[in-house]
Amino acid sequence: MALWTPSQNLSVVFSPPANGSEARMRGMGRRRDSVMVRTASSDVSSSAGGEMAAYEEGQLERPKWAGETPLSRLVGAIISFKPLYSVLKLGARQVLISTAEKTNIPWREMTIEILESDVYKEMESIENPSVVYPDYYLNPFHAYDEGNLSWLAAAEAEAATMSMVRRATPDASSLEEANKIVRGNWLQAIERHHLQYSGSMIRDILDVGCSIGVSTRYLADKFPSAKVTGLDLSPYFLSVAQYKEKKRASRKNPINWVHANGEDTGLPSKSFDLVSMAYVLHECPARAIVGLVREAFRLLRPGGTIALTDNSPKSKVLQELSPVLFTLMKSTEPFLDEYYLTDLEGKMREAGFVNVTTVLTDGRHRTITGTVPLL
Repeated sequence: MALWTPSQNLSVVFSPPANGSEARMRGMGRRRDSVMVRTASSDVSSSAGGEMAAYEEGQLERPKWAGETPLSRLVGAIISFKPLYSVLKLGARQVLISTAEKTNIPWREMTIEILESDVYKEMESIENPSVVYPDYYLNPFHAYDEGNLSWLAAAEAEAATMSMVRRATPDASSLEEANKIVRGNWLQAIERHHLQYSGSMIRDILDVGCSIGVSTRYLADKFPSAKVTGLDLSPYFLSVAQYKEKKRASRKNPINWVHANGEDTGLPSKSFDLVSMAYVLHECPARAIVGLVREAFRLLRPGGTIALTDNSPKSKVLQELSPVLFTLMKSTEPFLDEYYLTDLEGKMREAGFVNVTTVLTDGRHRTITGTVPLL
């Protein structure tokens, strides 16, 4: 993966003001000029330079279909009607699968391969019976009645992740190219921030909400000398993560998988140099987002970096989604409105982070980084 060199500076870096920004963000009446953000899209693992790509912001603070707008309330009312919700849930699932298979992602074959494997044997060594699941985690997610606590959700997670990457980069010629953009820009944002504000070696990494370990493996590949831990609330997802990791070539530093709540991990304070959360927060209510950010601050050493990558409320692409697509999406994401109403940068500052920086790392997603102050 290429580093950002001084000649590859971002054209714009977004850092909302520390005070009063959340209140201002709740007003949808304000519009703003469209802004271009430039990031480097390059190979995820190489150190060569890459082409520059431009990602455009919309003119609103968040999509009209999110938050407390009349359109958002209308969509919420539609989703709350149970017979219609069942149809929407089925429709959302079919859209996910058909979209994946149209872009040569063998969703059904990948799912069957996991479900017919020996992955179930991993559960005994992964599951922590003392874990207490928060109430929000027991809600249906992504058209699964059991949410993330099912083998089917775990078996389909990798194909769903691939499909997400392809949707984020519609002009990419292949999944490989799409990953170079989405994962490459995300990793560059992390590395550039850490080099600029800390400069210390990244020795220990925690990937919170690691799911089946896709983001965890990217982090481990990028920082091969670091000890990497993947943490998730779903023992099903972690079982798939461990199973898949065992099938690949061994690493110098094997990944450690932990079944725990990211808001209260039980891990030692000041024990990590990087805490990452990739595509996690949009699945959480506001109170959990705050808990996750505070726990990350506790876990990081002075000079450590937090990196949050997820949907960007300011994404032009997301702001211009069709009514059908945003209704289907909201039907499978129960906390999406809370996510879009949360001032993440503000919550990070409240937790104690400094140097809070936001960049669009692809057309749909932002990466927000921050630093624990040095002693």
